Amino acid sequence: MSSAIIQLLVLAGIAVFLILRLRSVLGTREGFEKPPVQQVPDAQRRSRPDFEVIEGGPDRDIIDHVKDGSDAAHALAAMKLVEPGFSVNEFLQGARGAYEMILMAFEKGEIEQIAPFLGEEVHQTFVDVVGEREDQGLTIEANFVGVRELTLQDATFDRDTQEADITVRFVGELTSAVRNAAGEIIEGNPNEIKRQKDSWTFARVMGADDPNWKLAATGE
Repeated sequence: MSSAIIQLLVLAGIAVFLILRLRSVLGTREGFEKPPVQQVPDAQRRSRPDFEVIEGGPDRDIIDHVKDGSDAAHALAAMKLVEPGFSVNEFLQGARGAYEMILMAFEKGEIEQIAPFLGEEVHQTFVDVVGEREDQGLTIEANFVGVRELTLQDATFDRDTQEADITVRFVGELTSAVRNAAGEIIEGNPNEIKRQKDSWTFARVMGADDPNWKLAATGE
């Protein structure tokens, strides 16, 4: 065996030893990994602008829905600082589903089924309206068609209580008809699709164990 081959074998052995040694210290890495995130002291974090929550520029999850630098954008960013797993896109997807569920339960008078998703004032208002409807012998025949438009209208965040409020504007499409005790239609048309505009405010304490947002206020 020539001296050149012996030298190559020795170098190969040294290389294998170094690789195994590095793996025992650093671990095995697959793909691209970001460097470890350093913990920022609370005082320094509070002094830093809220919108600097995503490295490399503005947070698209926020500015795709509200104007960059607006009060709403700062509020959403503050929510993410308290609860990093919060996603505006996922919230809006959930709001879309909640709109149909709550609206249809209200139309059918099935308030207790949605009670866990209603704030106290909204729950009481719904109960009162449904009670008046029942006293008059009225029933509503309604079918949900879909959400035509959904827009994040506003967002606020209370740093002391960590309560977040997000207002969403919906344009829904549904059929609706009001029938009296005799079953006669006195308002609406079960075969005609109408549009309904609502501005709903959802509230939640960020960082709390309960992940559910509650409908805290309604408007047009």
